[in-house]
Parts: sequence; C-alpha cells; structure tokens
Amino acid sequence: MIVVIQRVTEASVTINNAVKGKIGYGLMILLGIEEADTDEDIEWLTRKISNLRIFNDEDGVMNKSLIEIHGEILLISQFTLHASTKKGNRPSYIKAAKPEVAMPLYEKMLQSLNAVIPTEIQSGQFGGDMQVSLINDGPVTIIIDSKDKK
Repeated sequence: MIVVIQRVTEASVTINNAVKGKIGYGLMILLGIEEADTDEDIEWLTRKISNLRIFNDEDGVMNKSLIEIHGEILLISQFTLHASTKKGNRPSYIKAAKPEVAMPLYEKMLQSLNAVIPTEIQSGQFGGDMQVSLINDGPVTIIIDSKDKK
C-alpha cells in the first residue's frame, strides 16, 4: 500500500456535485492498493498514520500526532498511485489491485483507522469520479509505502 498524507486545515471530496466527505484540521490521505497488500499492511499503516508526529506543538515544532490533536481524516482511494511510467508516455497500472481485491482492503483500512482515531473518518467513494479539494497546511506532504518498512 502506498499513502500520500497531506496535513490540511480543511479538505473535502465531491461526487456528482454533492459533498461526500469533509474535514477540518487533520490529514487528507490518498490510498493506493496493490495486489500483494494484506491486513498486515493495513495494521502497519494505521499505526504509522495515527502516531506520525507532523503537527506542531506549543513551540511550533512538528512533535504531535493526529491522535494528540484530535485531528480528522479524509481517506480517498487512488489506484493511480501505483502507476508505472518507466516505458512510454501512458502509465501502466498493472500493480494496482483489481476492485474485487482493493475494495475490501479499502473498507478494512477505514475500519482500522476508525478503531484508533477519536473522530469519524470521512471517505470518498471507491472507484468513483471524485473531485478533491484541500488546503495543505505547511505544506506538509508525506509518502509512505508499506512495502518499504526499513
């Protein structure tokens, strides 16, 4: 699994001109799932995301986690994170999991985050045509690949 995490002051996702999910201060997370991903990847990423110290403390130092600041999460599925651009100009998505594999893992990721984050997790629509808006705070953007734990 690959996640692109952005610290935001606000973020929202719109589908068919209707707001599906909206958050204030917290994290907007794009989640890419590949065929080899398992529940172990979900557990590891949940721990990493919830404890990642990228929020400012009283001294303006990034020293607080999402849990400590009672922040919110907007989780969006995005298969294009697994795009391969090595050959030609058209990206290949061969590593991205098929919907029958990815959708249950996406749902498990939502449940896993909901179990540790004190606020309700907002989400997009798996496989939906979504418009995502955000104000990146900092800007702070972190990319984590669960296959690269070292």
